This record gives sequence, structure tokens and C-alpha cells, in this order.
Amino acid sequence: MKSLESTILNEGKVLSETVLKVDSFLNHQIDPKLMKEMGEEFAARFADAGVTKILTLESSGIAPSVMAGLTMGVPVVFARKRKSLTLLNNLYSAEVHSFTKKETNEISISSDYIKRDDVVLVIDDFLANGQAVLGLMDIIEQSGAALAGVGIVIEKGFQDGGKMVRDKNIRVESLAIIDSLADGKVTFRKEEAKK
Repeated sequence: MKSLESTILNEGKVLSETVLKVDSFLNHQIDPKLMKEMGEEFAARFADAGVTKILTLESSGIAPSVMAGLTMGVPVVFARKRKSLTLLNNLYSAEVHSFTKKETNEISISSDYIKRDDVVLVIDDFLANGQAVLGLMDIIEQSGAALAGVGIVIEKGFQDGGKMVRDKNIRVESLAIIDSLADGKVTFRKEEAKK
């Protein structure tokens, strides 16, 4: 997605060969126009999948998921990383390790919001090592719902998460795939190599 790639080049900050900071438009401050474009792009890419729900992880996956849900006309459910007083019983839960934050969280959703007859699209902000996506897929499996596929805003193609998920025959649609962050420079995967 050219507008996303352009925003990454103009506003993203390469902090190391594995870390890209995108706080100015995705992970702290949100660019609503860009989120709307991304939501429309996810909706177009998964138009044939029969999606009835979108599942994401708080907090950075919520904005693109809501825009996709708005365009697709389906509800968005987000897994919580922290327990709340209102989220206690009848939960689907999974453990997710964040390499960026160097912590493991138990993520949970209420079983009221994803049912056996749902077709669920997972959307997340980054795909690097694949742990968040695997956790969300585990929750879908617990619910008995079907997985439509995975939509990712930014995939770190130089890490193994994308390959690991695709090797499970899961459809992954990434709006931008980064092949390298070497020398402080973002290098995107070419279109023909994405296929």
C-alpha cells in the first residue's frame, strides 16, 4: 500500500535493525485518514472471505480494525492484555510474548463475542515473530469459529513470524512488508516478491 509505505518512510524512525518506531501515525498518535485507507484496503482484500467479526489485540490494532469493521459492516472485538473487573468469567485466553516490550501477557476476550458460527479476520499492527497472531488464532480455535485470515499493517519480512503463519496455510495480507532496517534505512519488499 503506497500511502502507508510513504508514511513509514516520511515519519517512521528506525531505532535498530529490528525496531521501527511508528508512534506518529499508528502506535501513539493515530492518523485517521491513513487508518480509513487501511481499513478500506483490508476490506477489499478480504471481501470474498465471508468475515463476520474482526479480532485484534489492544491497543495498536484497534484503529485499523475499527476502520476495516466500519467498511465491512462487522463488529470488532479486541483481546485485552489486562484483566478488568468486568471481564472475569467465560473467557477465551492465550499467552502472548512481546519481544519489543520483553514481557508475556495473558490476553482474553469474553466468549459472548465470538461464536462457533463466526468467520473471524485477525488484524494487527505488526507481524514480527508471530506471537500475537498465534495467540489470537488460539482464541479463535477455542471458540470453534473459522479463521478467515490475518491482516497486518506492517510485516517485518526479515523475521520469521510471517513465514511461520503462512506455513500453517493461513492467508496473510500485509499492507507493507519490510525486508530490512539495516543502516537506519527502511527497505520494502518489492510487489512481485510479495506473492
